[in-house]
Amino acid sequence: MSMTKEFKEFAMRGNVVDMAVGIVIGGAFGKIVSSLVSDVVMPPIGLILGDVDFSKLSIVLKEKSAAAEAVTINYGLFINTVLDFVIVALAIFMVIKQMNRLKRKEEEAPVEVTTKECPKCFSTIALKASRCPNCTSEI
Repeated sequence: MSMTKEFKEFAMRGNVVDMAVGIVIGGAFGKIVSSLVSDVVMPPIGLILGDVDFSKLSIVLKEKSAAAEAVTINYGLFINTVLDFVIVALAIFMVIKQMNRLKRKEEEAPVEVTTKECPKCFSTIALKASRCPNCTSEI
């Protein structure tokens, strides 16, 4: 089998294409969530806490000099990133929970009855049986 043909079979497999679509949509969803956190959620929280812009919160370790930029710990950006993660994780959890709920309903399809109980000895016998194999009574 040629390398090109083998690669084409690999790349066109259903689960590979599904994974690629999931990654692209996940990346776009991540950008939406980041915008939601930084542009919608954090400004009101910052306003409530006294006009704080979380994205600019940092601890300066070394001031800016002519030779080098300032060295900072940007904990405000870290807070935004943690909120991004929590919102994405919650959204994915809700989607998976709904998918599992729908999957369980599919699995609960009615099971076809193939046995019955003997009225004399109460043992389980085949539905089409005319005589019990345990007590030999006619049914």
